[in-house]
Amino acid sequence: MRAVDVIRRKRDGEDLDSEAIRAFVAGATDGSWPDYQLAALLMAIVLRGMTRDEAVLLTDAMVRSGQILDLSEFGRVAVDKHSTGGVGDKLSLVIAPLAAACGALVPMMSGRGLGHTGGTLDKLEAIPGFRTRLPLGEMRDALRRTGCALIGQTEEIAPADRRLYALRDVTATVESLPLICASILSKKIAEGIGALVLDVKVGRGAFMKTHADARRLAEWLTHIAGRHGLNVEALLTPMDVPLGRAVGNANEVIEAIETLKGRGPRDVESLSVRFASRMLRLCGQAASDADADAQIRTALRSGAGLERFRAVIAGQGGDPAVIDDYARLPKPARVDEWRAPRAGVVSDIDAELVGRAAVVLGAGRDRADAAVDPAAGLDLVATVGDEVDQGAPVIRMSGAAMAQFDAARALLDRAVIIDHERPAPVALVLESIAAGGPPRA
Repeated sequence: MRAVDVIRRKRDGEDLDSEAIRAFVAGATDGSWPDYQLAALLMAIVLRGMTRDEAVLLTDAMVRSGQILDLSEFGRVAVDKHSTGGVGDKLSLVIAPLAAACGALVPMMSGRGLGHTGGTLDKLEAIPGFRTRLPLGEMRDALRRTGCALIGQTEEIAPADRRLYALRDVTATVESLPLICASILSKKIAEGIGALVLDVKVGRGAFMKTHADARRLAEWLTHIAGRHGLNVEALLTPMDVPLGRAVGNANEVIEAIETLKGRGPRDVESLSVRFASRMLRLCGQAASDADADAQIRTALRSGAGLERFRAVIAGQGGDPAVIDDYARLPKPARVDEWRAPRAGVVSDIDAELVGRAAVVLGAGRDRADAAVDPAAGLDLVATVGDEVDQGAPVIRMSGAAMAQFDAARALLDRAVIIDHERPAPVALVLESIAAGGPPRA
């Protein structure tokens, strides 16, 4: 099938059949479609949309563009968790070892941070020696040892996605629900999982700014995943303010470890327990919701989750001694503080502006090929609802250069609001969605 014919059909608003979609994905995989034709069809999809049936076909074709893992040797339903991205979101580092400690098989394939949202791989690579680039054979070995593997996308998994994602990033074709869903789910399905929990963030610091948009994305993701045979659930969680108190890489590793020690921030611990419990329930490792919750809380209290994370770190080449000695993690060249300009209550902290400040300090990247400073970041000394005195430290900044601190401080001046009224509490989970979705996006 000629590329120009497929492009014309979508340009004219027609639905694409499986033959056309397979031709598109094959052209992206083997290079037979040049970038300009791939980009033309991507733009046509953004402008004309796709039905859910088309999105299911697109996801399937992208899954089949590479290797599909067969994890049947483990005799368990593999389960993963995916977040749509937030600020201070280190939940995967807590959830994966907790679920694995309770018998779940967790092949977790994560990504890097881009823009104001952080990436799980960047956090893990702040641990000295930790290897996230494991060949599939070594990934299987890791699963045999610990029941958990925390890695990045390999060359064999959904190769069509790598080329299409790179093109979408530079052709203003990111904002398309079918393309977003196919990109996320093709990698997850190719992992060989049978269950998936989705954390769909909503708010200023999230990709989806409104509840309605986040719900729509969750409905599409759960529908497509369900059509591919996955037990799936999406939780909508707020991302107007940063999650926890650490925003960065090494400092988020510390906060994750502290949470596994039972000393983490309340929101991080509560959400970690909720997501890990859902993973156990969906993969069949728990007989009921109450059983799943009890298993995860026991793994947290007993230290089993902490010890599983220690084993994961050691098994992937990292320094397991960081669990007990945070001084072994990267240290910032310079530390400064953002102080309260007046006495009062911290009534708001804008997650997106905090995320941008972390990028300025070196903890994130604006370009996919940029490096990050693992020691850079922000720590919230005070968070929303806390009372502060004038001149008291509110946010600790870590970085390297004075110019970085000046730029970050300007963003924090806008991000932090100090008032006299304590804001109303916000639910940690706004909604749970197991299936559904509108007819077209």
